[in-house]
Amino acid sequence: MAAADSAQFSLANLPLGIATTTNKAISQHQNVPGIVTRLHDYVYFLSAMQQNGLFGHDTLTSEIKDAIQQRTLNGLASLGRRAHRQVRNAMQSILRATTEEPSSISPQLAACRVPISDVIMHLPVTIGDFSDFSCSVDHALNAGEAVVGIRKLPPGFLHFPIGYGGRSSSIMVSGGDVLRPWGHFKQGSTVAEVVFAPSRAVDFELEVACVVGKPSEPGRLVPASEAAEHIFGFVLLNDWSARDIQTLEMPPLGPFLGKSFATTISPWIILADALEPFLVPVPTRQIPVADHFTPSGEKGHYAVTLAVDVGAAPPQGNGGSEGTSQDNRNSSLTRACTSQLDSIYWTIADMLAHQTSNGCAIRTGDLLATGTVSGSERGSFGCLLEITKGGKEPFVLGEGKIGGEKAERMYLEDGDTVVMSGWAGDIGSDSCVGFGECRGTLRAARSLDR
Repeated sequence: MAAADSAQFSLANLPLGIATTTNKAISQHQNVPGIVTRLHDYVYFLSAMQQNGLFGHDTLTSEIKDAIQQRTLNGLASLGRRAHRQVRNAMQSILRATTEEPSSISPQLAACRVPISDVIMHLPVTIGDFSDFSCSVDHALNAGEAVVGIRKLPPGFLHFPIGYGGRSSSIMVSGGDVLRPWGHFKQGSTVAEVVFAPSRAVDFELEVACVVGKPSEPGRLVPASEAAEHIFGFVLLNDWSARDIQTLEMPPLGPFLGKSFATTISPWIILADALEPFLVPVPTRQIPVADHFTPSGEKGHYAVTLAVDVGAAPPQGNGGSEGTSQDNRNSSLTRACTSQLDSIYWTIADMLAHQTSNGCAIRTGDLLATGTVSGSERGSFGCLLEITKGGKEPFVLGEGKIGGEKAERMYLEDGDTVVMSGWAGDIGSDSCVGFGECRGTLRAARSLDR
């Protein structure tokens, strides 16, 4: 159900990630992670490209060449948008020949690449701080209706992108298992019936996050008009949520243990330049906003299609996670939603502007997420809370059968797999820019040691 991976990784894309390989042809990265890019079904190790002289003597600065040798993308990310553009342009120049004449690839370049099936993807950056925002009007209204029966925006929503501080320690790369969390929640209708037990309402949330590149100075507000210089790129993000735990703990300080148990991101960072052709204008604001936000009519949203598929768990060793191959796919997925990133109210640049508006500094590797991306109609809701109206109307997997039993879901069950995907442009076209997969499987809660 997720869009075909190969078609998403065109020459117009060339994302960056961190990988090791099982292929002996690139022995230096069998156990040592390295920076990679992807073109269709092949992964290219940038350090090997540099060692083989493919970048040339004057193509990249010494700072960029040093950053390419590192085991995370933080060093390269910190150099700013100009450096990111130089690397992308250099990669496109080198790899263009492989798309025009695949059979004419040079031995030097062939020695730098392996099939996607021969790599293990890792977290692309060392993540410092993680902030999660609420940028979608539709999600805020749909969630309010599902929880309390009222379609009403929070008081500050139209004034700024509201958010909270998450936990970077629980962020994992696509393909990893997620343990059902323990927590406090109401078993009945009164606070007196609070229990401590494994959550009974685990949900997914479809989000996109930006990865901070160049850091900002403490005390300085970075306006949305200058945010591009601080954004390295973008990933898909699944903000796993335990709705029963979240409901009890929300007042008065907001999300905590109902959110912090797991967050999954896609392994490929889509560089900001790759998505720039897909920028579209911001619709008219409902009320005037502060000058440091994106004004109505100015390009600030990205025309990206997002999707979520849900199904039974794939076998152990699914692709994209540490210790697994990239090849296995789940054949029994059901489309849960398709939504549009440009439907959100606040832009990603607005998130960065608001994060720094009180003088808070952002650092290389920080992650800022959009919150659930939802539309106004059924089929575009980005989480089960909205799809099932708070556990009142079931979501049916496939034809309603898994192992001979009817498969209805109010929330996720142990063994369920969630696969998120996203792409800009037409899949299969030369201009398609895709994110690949953001995949995770929910597993049973761990027994507590007492």
